[in-house]
Amino acid sequence: MKILVTGGAGFIGSAVIRHLIGKTRHHVINLDKLTYASNLESLGDAAADPRYSFAKLDIADGSGVASLLEQVQPDAIMHLAAESHVDRSIDGPSAFIETNIVGTYRLLESAYTYWKSMDGARRAAFRFHHISTDEVYGSLGEDGLFCEESPYRPNSPYSASKASSDHLVRAWHHTFGLPTITTNCSNNYGPCQFPEKLIPLTLIRALEGKNLPVYGKGENVRDWLYVEDHARALILALQQGIPGEVYNIGGDSTRRNIDVVHALCRLLDRLRPRSDGRAYAEQITFVTDRPGHDLRYAVDAGKIARELNFTPWETFDTGLQKTVRWYLDNPGWIARVLSGAYQTERLGSVSPAASH
Repeated sequence: MKILVTGGAGFIGSAVIRHLIGKTRHHVINLDKLTYASNLESLGDAAADPRYSFAKLDIADGSGVASLLEQVQPDAIMHLAAESHVDRSIDGPSAFIETNIVGTYRLLESAYTYWKSMDGARRAAFRFHHISTDEVYGSLGEDGLFCEESPYRPNSPYSASKASSDHLVRAWHHTFGLPTITTNCSNNYGPCQFPEKLIPLTLIRALEGKNLPVYGKGENVRDWLYVEDHARALILALQQGIPGEVYNIGGDSTRRNIDVVHALCRLLDRLRPRSDGRAYAEQITFVTDRPGHDLRYAVDAGKIARELNFTPWETFDTGLQKTVRWYLDNPGWIARVLSGAYQTERLGSVSPAASH
């Protein structure tokens, strides 16, 4: 089976490719335009495997994508390419509209034309798997869980762009018959994550002796999903999911942001103590909350457990320890990632009206 993975040099995409190459017999074509958050180094040994190939391409390049599909003849598409950081969407929404909405539309157009050209058996087996986020559902109160039937109430430019792409995928299935599957996941963490996200940002700043910024009072709650567990779930959904269905993927690990930061600090105190003997938690600094910061996300992942027999292997504690050890063992990776424009500074404090 040949699988085209868009955004395969990103955090989740690279985990999916590592799993596909390392644990299955599938062939993988990685389509990525190599933005700031892309890192081919994250593919590890998978990049040297003869079943892997790479195409530097933008999903919004309709003719380029159409040519690639004709050339490589994939049996499935796993669509992970996206602008994904909420804070960046506040500073500059345009890139999120162009990639997440227009790009997904162009990809759907190309995929639909390609799918219609296939013979009967291959057409019936083809799948377009769209990978999305629980943020499309908006913010929960103190109780409850997001399920697949939860209404869409996106509150940031990022989540609004992903909600739009979800609706486009649904429309291409119901109107045109394209066999699509959509998955909406909770917060991912693990090795190779770009350091603008909470866990790697906190780790790296802690090791550099910098302050550890926590928005507001740190009361915002997220469900945390180890990226390797997510990769397994995505491949299960691709292989066993029913066209037209949506599956929520969660880690059953809800935590307040402040509790996540304290857990990281305790791990670092044990695994890499400060030279002055003081606790890393002393570096925590509360900063002004970002605009429109959703209070709580929590995912009901019962459907994928019942229908596809998926449950996470990692608890938050085991996954976090693996994550911290990976960052401690890979200082060269961190140094190369931080050699570009991003230096762990705060993003997302500019109002949308001031961005262009």
